[in-house]
Amino acid sequence: MHPNPVFKTAGDERNLGFALARGFGMLAVSDPRGGPPLLSHIPFSMSEDGAALELHLVRSNPIARAVTGTCPARIAVSGPEGYISPDWYGMPDQVPTWNYVAVHVDGVLERMEDGALRGVIDRLSAVFENRLAPKTPWTLEKTDPEITEKLMRMIVPYRLTITGLDGTWKLSQNKADAARIGAADGAEETGAGELAALMRDLPV
Repeated sequence: MHPNPVFKTAGDERNLGFALARGFGMLAVSDPRGGPPLLSHIPFSMSEDGAALELHLVRSNPIARAVTGTCPARIAVSGPEGYISPDWYGMPDQVPTWNYVAVHVDGVLERMEDGALRGVIDRLSAVFENRLAPKTPWTLEKTDPEITEKLMRMIVPYRLTITGLDGTWKLSQNKADAARIGAADGAEETGAGELAALMRDLPV
């Protein structure tokens, strides 16, 4: 994450809201054998009590094999990003950079009882199915019970109890307003519309 505090003005509520709106990130834990960090790209949703993120992993996933109890973990969520040309600032003596939004959710990863899996799956699918309205939401009841039972044996539920949030919203806040807007216009012309919108409407 970028160390400059000018890029860290978003509070915990906005950072968490951003992570939940994306709903997909990279789960990272330390390898207990001393190897490189174990990483897995996963969808997630908020727990019913609002204190944790819920997810599931295939039993053969290296993280699932390594974490059968609890351990510190992080979910890194990436947002819009793009190259910023110095020509867009309308100022001399500038250099290229990369603007982006990223949020890290730190917490304690805990393997849940197998009996919690159905609730985790139902809540996760409901979050993303509801975004497809007016489509009628898919539910697990649409799947043959025997197939469902087989699939459920292949995955395990996890909960990441949140202990900290860190967000970087690098959107040219370190430039004059006119230069930042000029860079936003340039980013939009290259197809980075979502990034450009954030550069115009800075987080507070």
